[in-house]
Amino acid sequence: MLLGNSMARLRGWIFLLTLMLPNVGWAQFTSEYLGGEKSLLAETKQVNQFFRRFNGEELPSGARMYPGRDSLYRDPHLREEYLAVLFDESNPSINSEWRRSFTNEVIYGDSARFLDFYGPDWFAEVNTTFSFYGREYDMILFLKLERAEVGVKWVISHVYFEPFQDLFQSPVKEIRPAFIHPLSHELDFMNLIKVFRNKEYLELYAEKTYKPDFLSLFLYESKRKNLEFRRVKKVKFHFFQVDGWYFELSEFNRPGMNRGWLISQISQIPEGQKEVLLNFIYTR
Repeated sequence: MLLGNSMARLRGWIFLLTLMLPNVGWAQFTSEYLGGEKSLLAETKQVNQFFRRFNGEELPSGARMYPGRDSLYRDPHLREEYLAVLFDESNPSINSEWRRSFTNEVIYGDSARFLDFYGPDWFAEVNTTFSFYGREYDMILFLKLERAEVGVKWVISHVYFEPFQDLFQSPVKEIRPAFIHPLSHELDFMNLIKVFRNKEYLELYAEKTYKPDFLSLFLYESKRKNLEFRRVKKVKFHFFQVDGWYFELSEFNRPGMNRGWLISQISQIPEGQKEVLLNFIYTR
């Protein structure tokens, strides 16, 4: 089950409680225990809602707006009001200068910037638990949207799994260089016996451009039933859709107005550094 402590599930339990306790109405319960309906309206409850608020495609009441019909659709001032509350206020590293610079750029820059749910340059990071040969381990799955015959679908694009990583940690150097002699073909490659004698160093005999494919290992071990899914622990999203910027989206379940799906990290990306940041996120 995904996110057992989610606000959606909490609201479901609250609804059942109000049915069992007729003297305690919904309005009274939310006012006393959740900060009132104002807090519920302020909460960005879904990732899709974050897209709509970021783009100015939703009224504060939660009603959706559409181009050509609603005068406030993508209104700059409405977007500015939304962006003021779409950041995690508890994170001191998100300074006011960066927030102001980012807000001005996406709303009032040479051309306004909007998020595209169906576009590239955003993906999910899903922290999970798997059983591997009978022992539980944490695993990170990276998923992205991919075009399907009808619409789009989430697909697994990368995997980070510590046992796989440890398996392919190349030794710094052997005492003698690891190589297959260039005249080995004249001996019918009989010296391959030496290569496979010590399997710890096998990757040293692969071509220079070789990189281990953890996704293939993940699928192989899953098909062999050595890897068994247990649970999802946490989900967050990484965005590169605004040129020159990166931000992370995380869910915050807490009292008050500043909760739901919020920008939890943000930074400017110098030109040419996007790949460096991606490698860091993927722990490559």
